[in-house]
Amino acid sequence: MSDFPTSLTAVYHRIETFDPIHYARTRNFIDGGVSYLSPYLSRGFISIPEVYQRLKNRGFSFSELEKFIQELAWREYYTKTWFRLGDGIFQDIRNPQPGVLYSGIPAAILHAQTGIQVLDAQLAHFAQTGYLHNHIRMYVASLTCNVAHYHWSAPAAWMYYHLLDGDLASNALSWQWCVATFSNKPYYANQENINYYTHGQQKNTMLDCSYEELPHLPVPKLLEEKAEFLPKKFEPPFQALKINPDLPTFIYTHYTLDPEFHIGEEGNRIFVMEPSHFKRFPMSPHSIQFILDLAAQIPNLQVYFGEYEDLGIEGIFRDHPINAHFRGQREAYPFLAPDLIGDFPSFFSYWNPLKQRLEKE
Repeated sequence: MSDFPTSLTAVYHRIETFDPIHYARTRNFIDGGVSYLSPYLSRGFISIPEVYQRLKNRGFSFSELEKFIQELAWREYYTKTWFRLGDGIFQDIRNPQPGVLYSGIPAAILHAQTGIQVLDAQLAHFAQTGYLHNHIRMYVASLTCNVAHYHWSAPAAWMYYHLLDGDLASNALSWQWCVATFSNKPYYANQENINYYTHGQQKNTMLDCSYEELPHLPVPKLLEEKAEFLPKKFEPPFQALKINPDLPTFIYTHYTLDPEFHIGEEGNRIFVMEPSHFKRFPMSPHSIQFILDLAAQIPNLQVYFGEYEDLGIEGIFRDHPINAHFRGQREAYPFLAPDLIGDFPSFFSYWNPLKQRLEKE
């Protein structure tokens, strides 16, 4: 799917027509009933509690919603980990990645020439769509890191660059989960698994072997060649700010673009895009335009491409790891259970108490 409308009405319609029961049965298949809400959740255009409440209002029970909410809780868990570790999420967290032989990105991945048909078909259009099914992302990570033995950091940055739902924590920590720097064991998928979940019938590929054989495969020659990934230079939008010093200033970032944030209150509204951040974590022009199109849905929102400190304003903003250095009035990030705090060593150490809270509502 490559159609991601940017009006709030269209996003709400997507929530209202989503079938969480069908999702629970089919989500792992490439044509499964996924929600296509992740780009909006990543940008803070909608929140997980809001989606949960809207689905409950449609009459779904917790048991019917459980699988979908559990998957959304992974996003929360990763965000909480980002809050806790900060820049630590961009390094091997618990263990060094095992068996690393290469840095960079295989040319076969960048050029969609792995020889695995479904991966190549998806990767060939990735830059244009900005979307990959979650299973495809896991297959790419497994092939690149656990079979070809590249360190996860460069391919993760390449994937983040193109993803419309590019969330630094979800992306980096998902790669780390696949390569066992943030989990107990590496994730592997053989050709049989790929065929099953993508309805394919391909044989005789580099992954056409048993799971017992996969960890011991020599690096396929096809994946040894590296290619340089060069992000396109970001041409920032320019807008001369008009600020009324007698009014409060509401600050937005590309992770906190909530159209409901202090809605109805008079004030300056500024979307801060810091050059230092986008230099460190490049995003594609396609992703940037999607973000700007979402921002355009917020009335009177002005785009400021510059460092927050240079604004000279202590604004009002929603808390997020991306704005940890902002000064001003910091408001709570919308979690499903705001009182559930602590150091959670694994996802299920977070999910189990969260589930108990949600079941009692």
